[in-house]
Amino acid sequence: MQKEYKTIKSIAGPLVMIEGVEGIKYEELVDITTASGEVRSGKVLEAKEGMAVVQMFENTQGVGAAGSKARFLGKTLQIGVSKDMLGRIFDGRGRPIDGGAEVIPEDKIDINGNPLNPNARDYPDDFYQTGISTIDAMNTLVRGQKLPIFSGAGLPHARLAAQIARQAKVIKVDDEGNIKEGEGNDENFAVVFAAMGVTFEEAEYFTNEFKKTGAIERSVLFINTADDPVVERIATPRMALTTAEYLAFEKGMHVLVILTDLTNYCEALREVSAARKEVPGRRGYPGYLYTDLATLYERAGRVQGKEGSITQIPILTMPEDDITHPIPDLTGYITEGQIVLARDLHKQGIYPNINVLPSLSRLKDKGIGKGKTREDHSGVMNQMFAAYARGKEVRELAVILGEAALSDADLKFLKFANEFEDKYVRQSENEDRDIIKSLTLGWELLKILPRNELKRVKPEYIEKYMK
Repeated sequence: MQKEYKTIKSIAGPLVMIEGVEGIKYEELVDITTASGEVRSGKVLEAKEGMAVVQMFENTQGVGAAGSKARFLGKTLQIGVSKDMLGRIFDGRGRPIDGGAEVIPEDKIDINGNPLNPNARDYPDDFYQTGISTIDAMNTLVRGQKLPIFSGAGLPHARLAAQIARQAKVIKVDDEGNIKEGEGNDENFAVVFAAMGVTFEEAEYFTNEFKKTGAIERSVLFINTADDPVVERIATPRMALTTAEYLAFEKGMHVLVILTDLTNYCEALREVSAARKEVPGRRGYPGYLYTDLATLYERAGRVQGKEGSITQIPILTMPEDDITHPIPDLTGYITEGQIVLARDLHKQGIYPNINVLPSLSRLKDKGIGKGKTREDHSGVMNQMFAAYARGKEVRELAVILGEAALSDADLKFLKFANEFEDKYVRQSENEDRDIIKSLTLGWELLKILPRNELKRVKPEYIEKYMK
């Protein structure tokens, strides 16, 4: 039986303290009725003997100790899931906002998910093509991986997120280096996109991009805007991941989950933590920030015996472009690498402004090579990394000494670095380069360098591919 209490003690921000409660559970849903009869929702954030701290999904204005009553519903926050969610847009609490009918759920699932036995995990080792050379060839994404994008204020991470969502697919390459049709081109592939704390303009941009390109047909969008409640922002990624788990592990689909912007999510955690008067950790963020982020990121992967998979691309803006800030710092510990966006490339008008040198995909070696991409992939990637790193060093040297002081080899590395940024990193927003095009373009650029400097590619590959 649902219990009702008129013992609201105090209100602090989004938190309501209720006394004299019994048998209340953590994460249990609560309806609070104000003196005027308006009903507002919340969930139990803390339950201890005789006291419950309730986190409200709506604002607490009008909720008072006198005249308000709380009813505990005996269930946790759930989302009704169905394959019919594909092609639909929802708010941060899983309610349709696209004007369509309510989705008839096939199942209702707790948004916090079920713990996955680490022994049941399958190792990620299938190539995921995003159509972006600096990711596919240089920092390869693998199915089941979690690979975050580290951005900064004002950088075009929204455009990049929309482009990846639009172009991502699973492909196979045969032994002759020709692309075969893969699972990514049929009904077995889906995108779950969650936007947290974004502006109205960004929300409209994402919605219009998905509709304009037809990507909406294979996508599920969850949109939480900046003026939506803070507590809803904390629930939004869990709504998205629960939907992804259902599509992946119950319906056998390969799901790409894009979460943006994790910085807004962490700010919401900090706000709630401050309202609870918890002892702050680094930069005022709660001490459990690492654990909380892990509950999101670790919901990616593959499960033995299950056909589907979940691949995550979380996007976060680094405050003041500081990669040592707690949010990117802790994210880097949990995830398998990072894609870093560079402000200097953005100032040069280069899109996508991915800085390949600090970027890293720890699983890239598992997703490349013969049968997955092409036999020469590893060598081309390593040679371009080395050449670009040396070219950037030469560029700095030229600023100090002038180009006249550089050797012929140095000048060629400098030319390579410039051409690499202009032709390889730079891509139009609508250009979907497959992996074979990316590798072919890599060989074209490597022709700039003296043959004796190509030490990271096998001689037989030079003869075969450098035409």
